[in-house]
Amino acid sequence: MTYGDGTRAVHAGLPAPEPGQPFLPGPVFAAPYHLDPETGPGRDGYGRPDNPTRRALEAAIGELEGGPALAFASGQAAITGLLLATLRAGDTVALPSDGYFTVRAFAEGALRDLGVRTVLVPTAGPYPAFDGVRLVLLETPANPGLDVCDIRAVAAAAHASGALVAVDNTTATPLGQRPLELGADVVVASGTKALTGHSDVLLGYVATGDEDLLARMTTWRAQTGGIPGAFDAWLAHRSLATLDLRLARQSANADAVARLLADRTDVTGLRWPGLPGDPSYALARAQMRRIPGVVSFDLGGAERVARFLAASRLVFAATSFGGVHTSADRRAQWGDDTAPGFVRLSCGIEDTADLLADLTDALDAA
Repeated sequence: MTYGDGTRAVHAGLPAPEPGQPFLPGPVFAAPYHLDPETGPGRDGYGRPDNPTRRALEAAIGELEGGPALAFASGQAAITGLLLATLRAGDTVALPSDGYFTVRAFAEGALRDLGVRTVLVPTAGPYPAFDGVRLVLLETPANPGLDVCDIRAVAAAAHASGALVAVDNTTATPLGQRPLELGADVVVASGTKALTGHSDVLLGYVATGDEDLLARMTTWRAQTGGIPGAFDAWLAHRSLATLDLRLARQSANADAVARLLADRTDVTGLRWPGLPGDPSYALARAQMRRIPGVVSFDLGGAERVARFLAASRLVFAATSFGGVHTSADRRAQWGDDTAPGFVRLSCGIEDTADLLADLTDALDAA
């Protein structure tokens, strides 16, 4: 039987029911485990290569993404693991020029020093020929500009040239988009954002149906140690149960916020892929199962952004996104290549009417 998103999120990765046991067993805190004196380690011998709490989370994420998953200490750790496990000196990697800036910084520093060449491509294209490219990393919707690319079309072109295709699914989450079903070889994401949604966990993961790549990534993670702790893994798994509910309210709030901002003359550069008229609207509607709760816009300068945030009662000034609280981040303050007044607004799960009223008052005051 095929279940809906809410049912899948609630039951993903849970063990079979056992009388006297909780639905989701508590975290297993262990570095070493008891070993069999004769045969040595079984599945669990030392906490870095494996942990039962982490396995349960990986099973849950794998069910939602549609391929076996590996959890990492952060999204950046997961992307770093993917890049270093697949690229060698002389290889070329294609990265989004408008995606997460730390990935570009890593490529232009550490990867370049290892002899890996980088090609930067805007998420919305145009895309070059991929001849000689080893790995194509897409981020769609892009963070923070929210452009969308056609995963199926880019994957087909990349595969024709012999390249692997990875998709950063952080913004969409697996309930919003299933890149493996659209032709990608691997999904990479930060679970810190909407996947866990409570602003209390740092987490990343990769998911892939490629057994060879999964084995290489497993070895790479075990040897480098970029693992999440047991409690973080348990918190993340616990949070998955409300993913469908949280995304529904966040998306509905983003829809209302985008329409509010579209009617204001003091807001420019508005982007939300679910808004008719957005450059990515048609593709997002065709490719995505739901539009995320992130809206971007420009208030004209850093000073006005500061006044807006100071006047708001419901919008927290914070980086990251996807949490249950509405937050706003002026990306230029982190060195991101955005205008001084550019704002990434992450809609939380507040009542829509309250959020709209607060935004209106804060923008008027600013």
